[in-house]
Amino acid sequence: MATPEGFDPLDPRDDTDAVAPMRGEWHRVPLRPRRGEPTATTDTGAAGAVTVIGDVTPSASSTDATHFDVPLDEDPQPGGQPVDPAPVTVGGRHPIIPSGLRGWVNIRATTRHAAVVTAYRVGFHVVRGPWYAAQAVFWAVVGVARVAGRQLRWWWVTEQYGLRTTAADSNDPQMWLRLHREVKATRAWRGWVLIAGLVWLAVGGPLLWVNTTTWQHALVAVVVVGWLAHTGRPADRPILSRAVVAARFRRINADIVLRAYYAAGLGRPDRQHQEVTFGSTMSRDGSGSGSQVSIDLPYGKTFDDARNARGAIASGLDVSINQVFLTRDPSSHRRHTLFVADRDPLAVPAGKTPLLDGKVRDIWKPVPFGLDERGRKVTLPLMWTSVLIGAQPRKGKTFAARLLALYAALDPWVRVIIVDGKNSPDWRKFALVAHTMVYGTHPGRDGDPVPLLLEALRGVKKHIQAVNETLSRLPVQACPEGKLTRDLAHDPRHPDLRVWLLVMEEFQVYYELDDKDASTEIAELLSFIMAVGPSAGVIILSSSQKPSGVGAGQNIARLFTRYRDNHAARFALKCGNRVVSEAILGGDAYAEGFDAATLPAGKDYLGVGYLYGLTDATPTVRTYLADHEDAEKILHAARRHRQTTGTLSGMAAGETTTREVRDVLADVRSVIHAGETGVSWARLAERLVEQIPEHYTDVTPAAISAQLRDLRIPSVNIKDAGQTLKGAKTLDIDTAIHRRANP
Repeated sequence: MATPEGFDPLDPRDDTDAVAPMRGEWHRVPLRPRRGEPTATTDTGAAGAVTVIGDVTPSASSTDATHFDVPLDEDPQPGGQPVDPAPVTVGGRHPIIPSGLRGWVNIRATTRHAAVVTAYRVGFHVVRGPWYAAQAVFWAVVGVARVAGRQLRWWWVTEQYGLRTTAADSNDPQMWLRLHREVKATRAWRGWVLIAGLVWLAVGGPLLWVNTTTWQHALVAVVVVGWLAHTGRPADRPILSRAVVAARFRRINADIVLRAYYAAGLGRPDRQHQEVTFGSTMSRDGSGSGSQVSIDLPYGKTFDDARNARGAIASGLDVSINQVFLTRDPSSHRRHTLFVADRDPLAVPAGKTPLLDGKVRDIWKPVPFGLDERGRKVTLPLMWTSVLIGAQPRKGKTFAARLLALYAALDPWVRVIIVDGKNSPDWRKFALVAHTMVYGTHPGRDGDPVPLLLEALRGVKKHIQAVNETLSRLPVQACPEGKLTRDLAHDPRHPDLRVWLLVMEEFQVYYELDDKDASTEIAELLSFIMAVGPSAGVIILSSSQKPSGVGAGQNIARLFTRYRDNHAARFALKCGNRVVSEAILGGDAYAEGFDAATLPAGKDYLGVGYLYGLTDATPTVRTYLADHEDAEKILHAARRHRQTTGTLSGMAAGETTTREVRDVLADVRSVIHAGETGVSWARLAERLVEQIPEHYTDVTPAAISAQLRDLRIPSVNIKDAGQTLKGAKTLDIDTAIHRRANP
């Protein structure tokens, strides 16, 4: 590919229109390989295998054999999903059948895209039709004057005036006379031609007009007016506006890449063994959204150095830092893949969630979560995984968490428990499918949420214990790895082996309740569920905008940190500072260069974050969108699926949590916290009033003491907050419960 005339190979500001008719049809011009390496190699970086093509061919205008131009072209399908192009074989041969026409899926997508673009262009120009007509008439009048002037200049042979002037200035009368005679003869002949044309227009024009139809008149008028308007308008004033504007992108080449790395202090071109070299040729990436090349840093320089200099590299390339991505190469710590996107990929929305089709989903398959910086689909497996999502307020945290919960809701075999600590409308519609819903931290129209949360978490704990006990009794054939399987989870003979999803939105608020005893028990239950829940099929989905500095007591703070740090997968959107980012992603992520505080801010970047912990790669994900209306539509479909399979339960099925019979022993035992050896009568009465008000609204310490003493539980001295008070021992209560169960 030849360099355009006047193009400075070291000036990335030289912009060119780059419009490809179809993805995969760009001619790829490779870069210089490293010394001693073949010109066709395969780069097997973390981003996937990239086939490097062709022989090394310098640009035509360059005297330096290291100058090769690779244009960054525009996405030929603006706003659409990228189509994976066919791999280009060694030698630069393109596929016989273009990628957009391979298979019915691609044919339909290509046809649909062409139809949408065509319809848009037609509508765009139809709306502006009257304005186009007015401009055409105006410029047609100007065109008549211009055509007349051209004819007069043609008749008068004005182009010869310079020759006659030159002859006169050089004092050459013979040449002047010869030119004068020629111009007179030419003017006479051209004059008769113009007269004949005028006579034809004056006589033949009306005759043709009378003997032709109206539609022929209109056709001639459109052609003539259009031609005159085209002739009369200035060259920089087109009548028709462009409905679709072709984007312009930077042109990069090997020299610009080298300049960027040297300017970033990653090498010295004048010193041996300090040069930056290329480990592959430059090519388009698999999604066609940018260019990539493998870079070998000098000995002693590491991938960490390049990652820390990412901003300087972007400056040297003269692009936004959001367009530059570095991927570690497992073959060498000094090698990495440089990917330069055509446009800022993080500002391009991923689009609506594919869950809008309302079809049944399988929790055992990964969730479609969004697109990465190269337009590739990112999925997140929920089974055996606990997910922590954190960000500043209004950065897309709840939308990302809800997207995962919606997928689980579409699997009718998954029991959903929603705990919304901020009591927002974002999760209200999950009442259509949720077994349990807990809102906020203070009593409201839904009752007191703290006792309801404690009851729900105790239920989750009992479920985990029951699942583990059941799995331990099953034969190896039914449970080969000692873990829950898809067949067991769908087996109607084992209804207790279902997959459960526990959503904890703004979970930190439950560690800071006014009731410290309740906070302690919640912290202990969540720590237990986090430790053993995933292996029993309990999926934990947590979100928080305050992932650190939580907990009034040392024990609660320790339990909070344990719960936060044990999440297997982390998704961090825009954070306020590095400390918050580290609390979400972990210190290792920051050491690897992932700081959610540096993510771009603004409306265009909502839902953009780092997905860390699932694989060695950490993609920058643009999450799919499911707004409130979309979520309601999906949840209605999920409810129908559960009604069909008969798995609708709990609150979604209309079940209430109010009990008809009061069990004093069980109620008292439920309000005694783990590790307590005894509780005073005053403390028991206080807890019963707060947690089970439907049965113990007016209970007093004396009343609860009398009821328990009737059940043969002695009143003994109990230490309570440094005081010796009368109360009951936990062991005596447990003995009474056992005695009643085994008379």
